Amino acid sequence: MENTKQIREKRKKRLPALDKYVIFSLSAIIIFTVIAIIFQFLRENSLSDALIVAFYGVFGGELLMLCLIKRLKLKEKDKEDLE
Repeated sequence: MENTKQIREKRKKRLPALDKYVIFSLSAIIIFTVIAIIFQFLRENSLSDALIVAFYGVFGGELLMLCLIKRLKLKEKDKEDLE
């Protein structure tokens, strides 16, 4: 009985936090882009350039940092495996 519980728990793999942040950032970028296009189409007016640059700067930087963190972790794991 306990073995089946342990097997079920092992099968339930949780999504790492970095992957959650990447998914959140990508979805925020897509949602913002769609809303900006709809806003521009309906009001015949564009969003402020500063808002767009700041938004993409923040989320683009966020994704860049997450990718670098993940890349560095992979390099550390490779070094440990070689030793």
